[in-house]
Amino acid sequence: MQRTALGSFGMSVSALGLGCAGIGRGVSESDAHATMAAALDSGIDFFDTADLYGVGASESLIGRFIAKSGPGRVIVATKFGSMPGAADGVGTGPRSVNNHPDYIPQACDASLRRLGIEAIDIYYMHRRDPAVPIADSVGAMSRLVEAGKVRCLGLSEVSASTLRAAHLIHPIAALQSEYSLWMRDPEADVLPVCAELGITFVPFSPLGRAFLTGTLAVETLDAKDFRASLPRFQGHAAVQNARLVSELAAFAAIRNARPAQIALAWLLAKGQAGPSIVPIPGTRRPAYVTENATAADIVLSESDIAALDALFAPCAIAGARYTPEEAARAGT
Repeated sequence: MQRTALGSFGMSVSALGLGCAGIGRGVSESDAHATMAAALDSGIDFFDTADLYGVGASESLIGRFIAKSGPGRVIVATKFGSMPGAADGVGTGPRSVNNHPDYIPQACDASLRRLGIEAIDIYYMHRRDPAVPIADSVGAMSRLVEAGKVRCLGLSEVSASTLRAAHLIHPIAALQSEYSLWMRDPEADVLPVCAELGITFVPFSPLGRAFLTGTLAVETLDAKDFRASLPRFQGHAAVQNARLVSELAAFAAIRNARPAQIALAWLLAKGQAGPSIVPIPGTRRPAYVTENATAADIVLSESDIAALDALFAPCAIAGARYTPEEAARAGT
């Protein structure tokens, strides 16, 4: 597995990471640890989690895995700021956001306890509350670096202007946002700013929440599944998007690859021109970890990339990315 610099802080991570949102919810500890072990065996050492995932359960599972596998083998990224709601089994209301400077050190200490580590390698603001000045939030985060509790800072789902403003307060190592063949918004302004400032871009949902794998039957999604509420997974939009994935599958078959591997290889190829890009596909299954890891060995030609760009042109994607409520929480 190739390695990629994380920002300009002298830290490197595996070219692909492991998204751990699903680890800690509906999966046994032994199965979760098997998935993480498969990642390490495949050369993937960059694990991405958040205090929101499983309301701390994901962090706790990763912490116990680190204790069992030995220190220094896992590079940990976690996030604060997205407060759980009814969808997470907490209370009756929707999720909220807390970026208050007084809350940030409390959230960090709680994550450190669950992870069982002395310092978080990269600490992200999960979502931004525009009512809290970005200078105040990043200032509080920078004090965690000074205290030795955090090594690098990151932001998630913020605009290019917010990223610039934050970087003036303290250097930002990574920006995490959704980016994939079927969600290419960052190409307009966020990716150029990352390239200019030397910030690594970390795409979450690089497989379109499993849609780009070609194995997801949207009609089987449980009503409680977050994806069931998203416009791209519904009705005519889902049918149109499935046609694109069928063409992706044909493209992959000619190259003796799986659709997911091609989707990841496309992202890695985009990172060759800058900024550096480290996708973090999430899965609960060791076999999929191994399959995803081989994407790092796939070399796409310029004509391959152009063909995929054209197939998944933004105008060809049907349906909005988020509901209006979710969209309001992203990109500020």
